[in-house]
Amino acid sequence: MSSKVCGVINVIDNYLYNGPNNPGKYKFNPIFNAYCPNKQSDSNEQTLSCAFITLLALLKDIVDKENLGSDKLAEYAILWLSYKLNQKSHHNNNDLDNFFVQYINNNEKYSEEITDGSDYKSYNDLINKKKNLMSLDINIISSFYDTFKSLCNMYSEIDLEKKQCNKCFENGEEFFEKYEKLKKFSGINERGPYSQILSSLLDDYEKFENKYKSLKCSNISPLVACPRSSVTKNTLITIAIMFVAASILLGVSYKYSLFGFRKRPQKQHLRKKLKK
Repeated sequence: MSSKVCGVINVIDNYLYNGPNNPGKYKFNPIFNAYCPNKQSDSNEQTLSCAFITLLALLKDIVDKENLGSDKLAEYAILWLSYKLNQKSHHNNNDLDNFFVQYINNNEKYSEEITDGSDYKSYNDLINKKKNLMSLDINIISSFYDTFKSLCNMYSEIDLEKKQCNKCFENGEEFFEKYEKLKKFSGINERGPYSQILSSLLDDYEKFENKYKSLKCSNISPLVACPRSSVTKNTLITIAIMFVAASILLGVSYKYSLFGFRKRPQKQHLRKKLKK
């Protein structure tokens, strides 16, 4: 995990957001055109499916650059989609399989060949490597996403204040509370899919801990709640990060709408933008 992963997720969420009174009803944005049939959406579900493939494409660039591994890419995307489906007031499915069959599998961008040397041939191939997560109850897996987001916020916070070894983490206590509850969940067994996700979250935390130590903060004090002034500062900087990322994505969408381009040139252009 990295703060860039969290930033991309926040940007996609921001584009989908349709107001506090419309949970689970998503707003279509031209940024999704490149990964949506006919560059438009005919339904709320199709908007979500196009946003999902867009998220995969953007996360792929970060995961590849930071060597996070394809397993992480698939897990992050599946956790996100499960949470989004669970937000819907009246969803018909309690697992992901049916949603993929109806709204994602027939999207040509999802099955389009990836030829950059990745260990998967398409996004479809990538997600299929985590096929065991597809049958999980989205009501349960959404709890894992909540824990993931708490850790994600911690990554963002450490990147904001690299010089301060006494930096407190607003989401630290929240993360551990959620993690402990998940550990006690009766559906978790040592080799089951829920356990795999939990293990992945712990791995991401350990990497966070190592990153914290690498900033020459050898003695990590217990994680406590941040003062309100720190929360406000973090919020403002996060908004600024989202604005920059959103500007990059809008630039890509604008160029696409003017000229059109094939998948490979698009990915190359997107990588250059993200590197900047």
